[in-house]
Amino acid sequence: MTRVRWSIASLLFLATVINYVDRQTLSVVAPVLTKELGISNTEYSNILTAFMVPYTFMYVISGWLVDKWGTRRALATFMAWWSAANILHATARSAFGLGSFRFLLGLGESGNFMAAEKAISEWYPAKERGFANGLVNAAAATGAIISPPLIAWITIQYGWRAAFVITGSFGFVWLIAWFAIYRLPHEHKKINEAERLYILEGRTGLEKERIPYRRLLALPQVWGLLVSRVFADPVWWFYLFWLPKYLQDVRSFTLAEIGMIAWMPYLCADLGSLFGGWVSGRFISAKRSALFARRATMVPFALVMPVGILVNYLPSAPALGVICIVTFSHMAWKTNLMTMTNDIFPTSMVGSAAGVVGLGSGLAGAISTPLVGRIVDAFGYGSVFCVMGFLHPIAMGLLFLLVRRKVEVAAEVRA
Repeated sequence: MTRVRWSIASLLFLATVINYVDRQTLSVVAPVLTKELGISNTEYSNILTAFMVPYTFMYVISGWLVDKWGTRRALATFMAWWSAANILHATARSAFGLGSFRFLLGLGESGNFMAAEKAISEWYPAKERGFANGLVNAAAATGAIISPPLIAWITIQYGWRAAFVITGSFGFVWLIAWFAIYRLPHEHKKINEAERLYILEGRTGLEKERIPYRRLLALPQVWGLLVSRVFADPVWWFYLFWLPKYLQDVRSFTLAEIGMIAWMPYLCADLGSLFGGWVSGRFISAKRSALFARRATMVPFALVMPVGILVNYLPSAPALGVICIVTFSHMAWKTNLMTMTNDIFPTSMVGSAAGVVGLGSGLAGAISTPLVGRIVDAFGYGSVFCVMGFLHPIAMGLLFLLVRRKVEVAAEVRA
């Protein structure tokens, strides 16, 4: 059997790394940029919100575009758009200008994940989808890992404007490989029959059926996945956007020190993504249902998350260790939540379904990001860590309440 599907996974991995490097560039240069442009914490949170608002509403639109255009064309369009928007950040002269370019970046970035989920449904059987989604989530963490040292070095050597230009250029290089390699399994010249049959394992004729949005939105499974992300994803957005500033404001780290250590929590998130996908895959290999496998893997990680409350009360080294535990657990949890979309919905509608469910992540960031800035200014970071500690157990309870069983969605909406 050929292994073409893993070359596809490599492209999705790299696309997500670039996606996160581009969005993280602002976070890493924020200590320098905010001082140079005279931007307060509240203004900085508004700039982040300028990213989150279009990022959020574009989930649904991007999911629809992925189903309409196909994975190949859609992901190429998203990549070109957000890479150009990232480069434009280098021309900013004020908080308003920075927020405007941030808005453009948000329009393109969420489409990456809709396209990735569609590609995973197209290229992987159920028992490998958890690990494949784990790779995509690991790529997000990998982008966050390499961003602090890479961007800090570029900024120290050439200035923060050059950091946006250089990181924004990565996507245009990736496009060359994408157009050369990506095709659907039945169109790919390098796949053999054994791999094609392996990919199709366990699928039925329902995989090609489309579901109207009005019926999709009537399913409790959709709302269970969406609301769970609304509650859980603020944790990731907080550590993604605010960790460098927290390390400087509270722990008094320099930009060079931030570049040296800020990658550690994201490395742990990387490992959590792969581990969470692997564990649920083992359950499925042991003949347990996909829904049981995902939820059984998620529960222990949700129960670990309140340990994050301790971050504000510990010295820097153990506090960083706790942050690493939190990011590991969050990504192990989130990988399985994302994979449920692949388990529940037919391949022809995964893009649209993922867009609706992904809306929860965007809403989480759009709601929590401006609140974090105001809470930090008013009460400090301790209150934020306290709230974040209880969000995953709440999300897990909602998931059990609303996503009680795996269904044949196409059959259910016809009923």
